[in-house]
Amino acid sequence: MAEVRVLALDFVGTLAGHGPAPDGRLIAEVLRDLPGTVVPDDFPTRFDNATRRLREADRAREVRSTFATRLRRAAQDSGAGIPDLRLATEAVFTALPDARIDPGAAAALRDLHRTGLTCVLASNTDRPERVRRQTLKAAGIADCFDALVLSGTLGIRKPDPRFYAAVATAAGCPCEDILFVGDNPENDAVGPHAYGMSAVLVTPGPRPAGLPAGISTVSHLRELASHLNNHKGKAS
Repeated sequence: MAEVRVLALDFVGTLAGHGPAPDGRLIAEVLRDLPGTVVPDDFPTRFDNATRRLREADRAREVRSTFATRLRRAAQDSGAGIPDLRLATEAVFTALPDARIDPGAAAALRDLHRTGLTCVLASNTDRPERVRRQTLKAAGIADCFDALVLSGTLGIRKPDPRFYAAVATAAGCPCEDILFVGDNPENDAVGPHAYGMSAVLVTPGPRPAGLPAGISTVSHLRELASHLNNHKGKAS
């Protein structure tokens, strides 16, 4: 592992638990309060059906459609009028609670940031950047992040190599100076490692079979500082 200058950090499963996903009923309720939006009675069913079909197609192509894509498809199927998909997306995720950030993980992040590490949030999420920033602010860690790289904003999800390219661009440094940390073996460990970054997998259980030897594991984000200090000690 090269000297780490930038910490690229996953969100769900690493900093936070899982937040609720919007269903057609909730989305219809939110959209009906937006000026100029027309929402037919069958929109909730149309949205849920469109989401199910798109996810089946996405699995076959190993991708995942954005929330805006699902919303657009449901509008086409139901005849709904949604003049501004961006505004509609923000309204939905403002009305829906985000995932709860783990206080222990937040404290560990603050300690890591104080050591001088540049921190980039690197997350697969439907939530708009403004909504996610509010979640970080409420947990007292918004100022720890120099940049947010979110799949919903990019239109590209981990483990697409273009996602890691966007992380490197946001970090403003070579890949070998970036440590990617997250809980998903493919998205947060194997993918960034193959792209040229260092990676640490957060997993409370045993080391996953087949994980490349160059990838380390910790059981919780609070162990990362000790892991980095141990690495520095061995390198010196």
